[in-house]
Amino acid sequence: MSAVSERASEAAATASDPLIVVRGLTKHFETGGSLFSKARRPIRAVEAVDLELAPGEVLGLVGESGSGKSTLGRLVLRLIEPTAGRVDFRGRELGELGAAELRRFRRHMQMIFQDPFASLNSRMTVGAALLEPLALHRGLKGGKAREAAVDLLEQVGLSGDHMARYPRMFSGGQRQRIAIARALAAGPDFIVADEPVSALDVSIQTEIINLLQDLQARLGLTLMFISHDLSVVEVISDRVMVLYLGRVMEVAPTEALYAAPAHPYTAALLNAAPGMGSNRRHILKGEIPSPANPPSGCVFRTRCPFAIDDCARIVPELRVVGAGHSKACIRDDLAL
Repeated sequence: MSAVSERASEAAATASDPLIVVRGLTKHFETGGSLFSKARRPIRAVEAVDLELAPGEVLGLVGESGSGKSTLGRLVLRLIEPTAGRVDFRGRELGELGAAELRRFRRHMQMIFQDPFASLNSRMTVGAALLEPLALHRGLKGGKAREAAVDLLEQVGLSGDHMARYPRMFSGGQRQRIAIARALAAGPDFIVADEPVSALDVSIQTEIINLLQDLQARLGLTLMFISHDLSVVEVISDRVMVLYLGRVMEVAPTEALYAAPAHPYTAALLNAAPGMGSNRRHILKGEIPSPANPPSGCVFRTRCPFAIDDCARIVPELRVVGAGHSKACIRDDLAL
C-alpha cells in the first residue's frame, strides 16, 4: 500500500470512529437526612448509562421530568463530576484531564441551555458575550474578532447591528439565537442542547429547530438534543435514547423507534404525545417514583401494565432487538 493510500485509510478509520464514547456513566447526589432520620439516601439521577455518538450524529434524549436527561447531558460535558463511569472524547478520557487542560478542551464541547433569559449575562452586550469566547478559545482579538462575531450573528439570523445591545432588548427567540451564536463561537464539534425551545412561544419553536438543523448540517456538528417533546425529537434526531429514572429503557434509529417501539415506556410516551398515539392500553398512570428510592428490578415496573413477578427482581440489561435497536425489558411477548 502506498503512503498516500495508507493516510487515506487512516483518515477514513478516524472519520468512522465514535466522537464520544460513554461507559457506565453514573451520578448519585448525596442528600442530608430527614428530620426524623439521619440516614442518607443518594438520589440516583443517572445509572450505568452507555452510549456512543458518531461524528455529525444527532441523538435525541427523551423522558419525563426527573428521568435524568439534563444530568446526563452535563455529565457528558463534565460540567458535573460522575459518581462512576467514563466519557471519552476523541479517545481522550475527560476524567483524566486536569483543570487547565479541561478548560482548553472546552472549545470542542458546548451547551445551549433551556432558558435564554437566564443563560445570558444581563450586564454584557451581545458583542461582549461573543468576543469573550472568541478570544478565550480561538485567540481572536480586535478587528478579526469583531468580524467573527458579526459572522456568528448572521449565521443565526441576526446582524452586526445587534452587537451593542443588551439581552433585555431582545425577545426570547432572539435571545436563544444569541445563545446559539455564543455556543458556536468556540468552534465546537459537539453541542448539548438542553430543552432549547421549551421556554419559547410555539410560533418561535419551529424557527429555532430549523436553525439548529441548518447549523448542524452545514457545520457537521454532533448534537445531543434533550427534550420532552417527542414530535420535535422525531424531526431533528437520527437516533433516540429513552430514559426513565436515570436508566436507558430503549435506544433506536428514530424511524424504527417511532414506527415500532419495543419498550412499554416508549410506547406510553408516544401514546401520550399529541397526534402520535392511538393505543389506549399504553397510558402512563401515577407519578415517576423518587430517584432516592427507585423500585427494585425494573424501575418502570410500578407503572407498567405488563409487569410480572420477575420484573421486581431482575434488573433488565439493554439487549439488541433489531438493527441498532435495543431495549431494557425482559419480556419479548408484548405486542406494542
